[in-house]
Amino acid sequence: MSQQENIDKITNDLLKPIRFNMGFKIWMGFLLVALLICLYAYSLQLRTGLGVAGIRDYVAWGMYIANFVFFVATSLIGMLISAVLGLLEIKWAAPISRIAEIIALAFAAVAGIVIIMDMGRPERLAYVFIHGRVQSPIIWDVTVVTTYVVLSALLFYLPLIPDIKICHDKLEGVPKMQRAFYRILSLGWTGTPEQLRLITKSIRLLLILIIPVALGIHTVTSWLFASTSRPGWDSTIFGPYFVAGAFVSGCAAVIIAMYFFRKNYKLNEYLTDELFDKMGKLLVLVSLVYLYFNLNEFLVPAYKMKKFDAVHLREIFTGAYALMFWSVQLLGLVIPIILLLFNKARKPLPMLIIAIFVFTGAWFKRYIIVVPTQLHPYLPIQNVPEYFKFYTPTLIETAITLTSFILVLMIITILAKIFPVIPISDPTSKEQ
Repeated sequence: MSQQENIDKITNDLLKPIRFNMGFKIWMGFLLVALLICLYAYSLQLRTGLGVAGIRDYVAWGMYIANFVFFVATSLIGMLISAVLGLLEIKWAAPISRIAEIIALAFAAVAGIVIIMDMGRPERLAYVFIHGRVQSPIIWDVTVVTTYVVLSALLFYLPLIPDIKICHDKLEGVPKMQRAFYRILSLGWTGTPEQLRLITKSIRLLLILIIPVALGIHTVTSWLFASTSRPGWDSTIFGPYFVAGAFVSGCAAVIIAMYFFRKNYKLNEYLTDELFDKMGKLLVLVSLVYLYFNLNEFLVPAYKMKKFDAVHLREIFTGAYALMFWSVQLLGLVIPIILLLFNKARKPLPMLIIAIFVFTGAWFKRYIIVVPTQLHPYLPIQNVPEYFKFYTPTLIETAITLTSFILVLMIITILAKIFPVIPISDPTSKEQ
């Protein structure tokens, strides 16, 4: 096969999934119905207030904030795969860079919506910008999340421009509106040396800029907890601890996406077993770093055993949250690390199963960080109804939380059906 025939085959293989087929319509219909049900639950919260959720005066941060932290965390995978590995010129990561950016963009964009879900009066969101103070970590968080969404969108879009032009020229049987959409987004791309130099410099600048912003987005989120004196949150390691955990959940999300794109889009030749093997090794690396921070989080306060730290640690080690805590540590971190040390576990199907456990465990880990420490305030809980003393997510709260996952799935599905999920053309690899 000649080089041109090989290029044509790769182009056809990667463009073939870009069709609004019946499977896509059924899947989007299912997501839309689920979204409408969850939005109805949110309408109940808007009408009656946050009382329909399990959060109360004492546990003021529940499932919503745990979900927000998780979404911000998972969005960091775009920085790890595209920026860190890209700037280090690690070639094996190139085929999955766009998948990582799609996931990063979807999770970062929806993270802002998750915060609104936690507001009893969302119409007052504008006050954050009108009356916000620079000293407030909330303002830092809003600023850095917005910046990260913009940079992630640009980092997704700019490397995509040559492929958009290919979609415009070579996709057949697409609606005229879609073809016009490609023509507009391609920005008159012709692949001239001047265009290549401009886009290469722009992409490299974004890759450099997004690293401190991505580190900032989750470090600032960690400061929302660490800047308080509550046991369980009063820690100086929360910044790097949150970032390490972000890489774990992000890698798991990419592995899950890789598997489904490989199967549903017939991309076995491009999302190869070797690529899954590399991602498995990367997941082991970031998980080991995260395990180190987990040991630090609990070993130091357990050794000192201050009065209120002791109450918190007993609650999660042997109390009401013990089952969740040990399941997260073992099934979501320790056992996956051990399994992924073996070659057979780094095959696509075992990797999918392991990644699902890691991804689920990562969500529950945020729940454990957010909820238990609020159940033991310095002042005793008294003269309140019995249900104020505990936190249990309600059905409405769960449905509203599911809204965010549905939105992420819709964004990923639409982007993956409009654009190639694997780069056809890499402008930064061409000689200038």
